[in-house]
Amino acid sequence: MSLEDDGNSARPVNAGVGAKPANAQWGGRFAGGPSAIMQEINASIGFDQVLWRQDLRGSKAHARMLARAGILSGTDETAIRDGLDAIGAEIEAGTFVFETALEDIHMNIEARLSERIGEAGKRLHTARSRNDQVATDFRLWVRDAIDALDRQVASLMLSLAIRAAEHAADPMPGFTHLQTAQPVTFGHHLLAYVEMLSRDRGRLADTRRRLNECPLGSAALAGTSFPIDRALTASLLDFDRPTQNSLDAVSDRDFALEYLSALSIMAVHLSRLAEEIVTWCSAPFGFIRLSDAFTTGSSIMPQKRNPDAAELTRAKTGRIVGALMGLLTVMKGLPLAYAKDMQEDKEPVFQATDASALCLAATEGMVRDLVARTDRMRALAGSGYSTATDLADWLVRVLRLPFRTAHHVTGRLVGRAEARGVELAELSLEEMQAEEPGITAEVFAVLTVDASVASRTSEGGTAPDNVARQASAWIGRLQHPHGAAS
Repeated sequence: MSLEDDGNSARPVNAGVGAKPANAQWGGRFAGGPSAIMQEINASIGFDQVLWRQDLRGSKAHARMLARAGILSGTDETAIRDGLDAIGAEIEAGTFVFETALEDIHMNIEARLSERIGEAGKRLHTARSRNDQVATDFRLWVRDAIDALDRQVASLMLSLAIRAAEHAADPMPGFTHLQTAQPVTFGHHLLAYVEMLSRDRGRLADTRRRLNECPLGSAALAGTSFPIDRALTASLLDFDRPTQNSLDAVSDRDFALEYLSALSIMAVHLSRLAEEIVTWCSAPFGFIRLSDAFTTGSSIMPQKRNPDAAELTRAKTGRIVGALMGLLTVMKGLPLAYAKDMQEDKEPVFQATDASALCLAATEGMVRDLVARTDRMRALAGSGYSTATDLADWLVRVLRLPFRTAHHVTGRLVGRAEARGVELAELSLEEMQAEEPGITAEVFAVLTVDASVASRTSEGGTAPDNVARQASAWIGRLQHPHGAAS
């Protein structure tokens, strides 16, 4: 026995150590058995056993359709359904033995079904192939994964929106090129990630909508001569419709590629937030503090509090994007229809899903856990001449200077302040008038951080009232997704 990781937990798998008889599920054509190496490279049960729920569901729907079409007797359908339920209980209890010689989850379940119920179990595979069976199971699994991840993304968005509401009026430095640009509020900054994650939810929803067609009944590649009802099968499995081309149905993995693409973009968003958390925790910034729950210490430096949850979230982006690149490479040269290469489609999807779920959980944990040091943010919000644009805007608005002229005047005033080592608001009125005689004492009112953020009232701007409204709207939509909140 050996342990193989299915992406969730290590389970025993019978490894096989030498040439064995051919798989009894398909071996009628073969006189000899595969070598140990052939069994090792050919088997996928070490990872695709996670599809067992979807395989049982698909098989029950297939049996129901066969019975209604008169291809299978009602007695056989009942025996199949009860047998599959019993197998599900065995798997849940950990007593089911997964056999490497049977290659995959589909053959393992079918073989066990025949052991339990006899001839009726051998009739289940009528009018289907492993090709359309696995394509269906995989779509069902990805659909379930999307639904679970969507709930996680929505929960993270809600946590961010709640924190944004708390800090709607707390200023912090806004950056471009990681240089101080203009003051914004911490709430406004957090809401930027709510917007990103909203698009991620949209991409996952689009993927789900496109994948929601049922391949079952396409058989190996050409369809079947049996009088099956593919619309019924699709309905029983909550698909919108059957797939329309049997060749495409068994060989399509666009849904997996699109899913991994959506996960990759989301991973980039989570990585960007993780990067900011790492930066904000550092002593030179000191914008936030994370508790012991999401930090670790150093083996040599007793003072250290390392934001490892954020760092690992950032790092797992490589694993998720790598899964997309790997599957794109697998698929790029495959002629129609099915090829065994496609066995390599599932493991990266399973691993990317696990990594995404973990990163979402860690990120939400950090968002809930962090304590914002608003005094530190405020102290730095006005640094680096961040209100220079407010000065230029005042020159345009009050003195009616062309913006480009106002830009040059402001640049010269920043140069004066920099030469003296003071902030813009610390220049005297006389010094300002030396660059532009029309400037009055009223200009100093716009050079404060609070005045700067309050003035950004354009739609989507950082004005605290804007931020509070947007945060409230998001909280309403996320807490009552089917209501009228906006």
